[in-house]
Amino acid sequence: MTTSSTTVNIPNVTLNPQANVYFGGQCVSHSFTLADGTQKSAGVVLPATLTFNTGAAEIMECVAGGCDYKLAGSDAWVHCGPGQQFSIAANSSFDIRVAEAFHYICHYG
Repeated sequence: MTTSSTTVNIPNVTLNPQANVYFGGQCVSHSFTLADGTQKSAGVVLPATLTFNTGAAEIMECVAGGCDYKLAGSDAWVHCGPGQQFSIAANSSFDIRVAEAFHYICHYG
């Protein structure tokens, strides 16, 4: 896990206004594309314990709230809070435990 400044302004964005709804509404996000074609999403995970699968590699950036996560192949839960991020390999998975709303930006690549 690394610490970085939290993203608050993203210029020149094309937003897909239709929400991506997962796990019966426990995770909701919106996809957007930067001017250079980079794909990202911003969303919230509500209190739950969930397992996500990845196609592309992902970096989950915590904007607000927090979560505990466990990467595939690990038994260790790690906390991630505002201004922190964690990386997930392509074609992998991670478990996430959320006690309060976890607001995030997902960077694909």
